[in-house]
Amino acid sequence: MDIRQYMHTLGQQARAASRVLAAASTGTKNLALAAIAAEIRASRALLIAANGEDLDAARAAGIDPAMLDRLTLTEKSVEAMAAGLEQVAALPDPVGEITGLRQRPSGIQVGKMRVPLGVIGIIYEARPNVTADAAALCLKSGNAAILRGGSEAIACNCQIAACVHAGLKAAGLPEHAVQIIDTINRAAVGALITMPEFVDIIVPRGGKSLIARISEESRVPVIKHLDGNCHVYIDSEADPAKIVPIVENAKTQRYGTCNTAETLLVASRAAVTALPAVAAMLAVKGVEMRCCEKSLAIIAEAGIGNARLVPAREEDWYEEFLAPVIAIKIVSGIDEAIAHINAYSSAHTDAIITENHTNAMRFLREVDSSSVIINASTRFADGFEYGLGAEIGISTDKLHARGPVGLEGLTSQKWVVFGKGEVRG
Repeated sequence: MDIRQYMHTLGQQARAASRVLAAASTGTKNLALAAIAAEIRASRALLIAANGEDLDAARAAGIDPAMLDRLTLTEKSVEAMAAGLEQVAALPDPVGEITGLRQRPSGIQVGKMRVPLGVIGIIYEARPNVTADAAALCLKSGNAAILRGGSEAIACNCQIAACVHAGLKAAGLPEHAVQIIDTINRAAVGALITMPEFVDIIVPRGGKSLIARISEESRVPVIKHLDGNCHVYIDSEADPAKIVPIVENAKTQRYGTCNTAETLLVASRAAVTALPAVAAMLAVKGVEMRCCEKSLAIIAEAGIGNARLVPAREEDWYEEFLAPVIAIKIVSGIDEAIAHINAYSSAHTDAIITENHTNAMRFLREVDSSSVIINASTRFADGFEYGLGAEIGISTDKLHARGPVGLEGLTSQKWVVFGKGEVRG
């Protein structure tokens, strides 16, 4: 296969399809989404069988447990994919929305209209549900998509793509509106990210090395986050009843996600009472605790059986563990907590547990991350939980889109002017 020619063809087809999608009505797009959801439900057995092929190959290749967890498709997750498509269909269509209209002294009215970005290239690893989520969001926002899933999910992704194409056809939309790169040749990625004549935005979803490579080599703008070093800060005025449930959920609900807490900061005034209870919970869950000198002493003195305690190293404060490991540090208070987060955080998601309104508002204003949370788990930093239906990814950049990127993040705005024959003097 001539990879460059193959990708050039995909790009041409996507560009042509993007023109059709940009003009498609909300009703037509929603009809396609409903049809794709129906196809996914009808193809449940085929999807799980294809996923089984991928899992067998992944285990034979020695892929780590966290990746296997993200790769696995179940009856429940197939239904979640279908339901996700229907939820996106139920969301307001951002395309064509006009905002900010104002009258100018000349008589013209000036405002902004939301428009699709055009063609979106999405590169992702494992999680086959991303194929359906990406197709749904790109379709509803009027964008064509070129999807490049990981080689470990190739069979399942192709089966999901077949469902997508059937749904598009049922709604009278071009099948090339969503295209899967069906080769595992890595040169395809290099071609995709260097075709600005066909691709308008690249969204990489995967490990830090993948995203770093895409960011360095792409000639197309990239929506990205490199890693998820998320923090939970227990303030000196935290409600004791909220501490353990929030930390438990933030750290232990799932270890392999980018919004999982990786560092726990504890105000010195709260440490003696809060840390033993948190450490006892983490010990039961089998979580290794990489502790600063002060937190290590407090937890050790509490005599918690089976507690896995390790002295923290400087590099632990930067680490996205994606595993049952958490870094723990005692800080003097809100000032040091904010300074620590802004120095070590990946600017993804950080949370404070406090009943002090002033401290909560300072945390919101001064922590420079894409999501900042008061008295809730970092695991809420997610497109579905934020009411976006699904997300195409999370951006820690500050231009265009920040945080979970849903429909609005996949559109741009152009200026529109309404006149009644005015001419400029």
